Amino acid sequence: MSERDIDEEKRSTLRRFAALGAASPLAGLGSAGTAAADDGGTSDARDAIRGYVASTPGAHFSKIRDDLGLGTGETQHHLRRLVDDDAVVFRRDGDYKRFFAADQFSEFEQVALGYLRRATPRGMLLALLETPEATASELAARLDVSRPTVSGYAVDLDDAGLLSREGGYAVERPATVLTLVVRYADSLGPEAVAVADDADELLRYDP
Repeated sequence: MSERDIDEEKRSTLRRFAALGAASPLAGLGSAGTAAADDGGTSDARDAIRGYVASTPGAHFSKIRDDLGLGTGETQHHLRRLVDDDAVVFRRDGDYKRFFAADQFSEFEQVALGYLRRATPRGMLLALLETPEATASELAARLDVSRPTVSGYAVDLDDAGLLSREGGYAVERPATVLTLVVRYADSLGPEAVAVADDADELLRYDP
């Protein structure tokens, strides 16, 4: 692929996410007004970041930068302005900062989305939504990881309020977690899409 093709692919990606940003609840924030003072007008990169965060909540800095093909300094600059303009918020997750549209998610939802962005915890949550009686050994076999790995993440998920370990494993607030999976399945991968397709059967009504 030539340099020209790479540049065109980057511009196409930015335009696609900028269009999402223009249609999101964040539209009008972080690109006009104060933003105009520092870059002379609406920034395609900033609009693209806004759209990306709206469609991929819980993404961390490196993923935003890499998926949009931006430089580190450029990404830092625009994210800082979006945060300063109260268009975007972030939550610290270990060594990561995970970004969300402002005023769109509860604390529980932010935490859940953060774990849904991690391969093994996501796999555990998806498996338990589909098969609530799954054991640690069954989860390990399904995810092709060791049982200690499953047990370690189960502790983390329990501490985060996403999993109960009493008498086995159970997803806390499963309807909320499943709703997030359905809404953002395309950004969570094919396993999430498969679970989203079966969401009607997975939901349980317990008056």
